[in-house]
Amino acid sequence: MSESVYPVVSPELAKRRREWGGPMFSAFRDWSRQVFAEGALPVKTKQLIALAVAHVTQCPYCIESHTKQALAHGATREEIMEAIWVATEMRAGAAYAHSAVAIKVLHEAEQQQQAPAS
Repeated sequence: MSESVYPVVSPELAKRRREWGGPMFSAFRDWSRQVFAEGALPVKTKQLIALAVAHVTQCPYCIESHTKQALAHGATREEIMEAIWVATEMRAGAAYAHSAVAIKVLHEAEQQQQAPAS
């Protein structure tokens, strides 16, 4: 990833994160390794899920890392793009689903406007 708004994670920056993160850094790293270990889901599937989620959370570091990991675990271009399309639908689907909140407010406002004054 080229540096723009987000800094490139250089070895020095990574070292500081490790040093300054203390035991929480180690715990997070160990937990992350367990999450992405082979289990009920194959590693490739976990990486494709992570890649899709990274697109929803819009983390460029995660997108780069999980794309590389998905490829390293045998994912194809087509599988990666399909995971991204699933993420896209979920992100758009959430906006669509949440329109119910606005529709409810609009309906209530219309009912209040139509109610006779007492």
